[in-house]
Amino acid sequence: MRIEHVGLFVSDLEKARAFYEKYFAAAAGEKYHNPRTGFSSYFLTFSDGARLELGHLDHLANDSENRLGFAHLAISLGSKEAVNQKVDQLTKDGFTLTSGPRVTGDGYYEAVVLDLDGNKLELTI
Repeated sequence: MRIEHVGLFVSDLEKARAFYEKYFAAAAGEKYHNPRTGFSSYFLTFSDGARLELGHLDHLANDSENRLGFAHLAISLGSKEAVNQKVDQLTKDGFTLTSGPRVTGDGYYEAVVLDLDGNKLELTI
């Protein structure tokens, strides 16, 4: 058994797709759009085969302080150096670093950066 994909609603589908393509080398499939509901999405595939579905509905509002759901998306980059380089790249491009890079109490080397919609991306080894 394995998780097939994780779905994430975003405020701007095209900007989110470009973000994950640029910073994490994800490959986007064809855009899906349901004209009846207004739902649009892309499935992004990462180098190890993991998939992330980015979805958008115009009527969704982002209330990051008062929502239930996923706490973060962890992305393994393979080494401390890769984590540090990605943090440098993202912060240089204006994204917010909320923690790290550091070794956590449970032994992870990680940094947490916010994506375009304020979702926490945990960058790990």
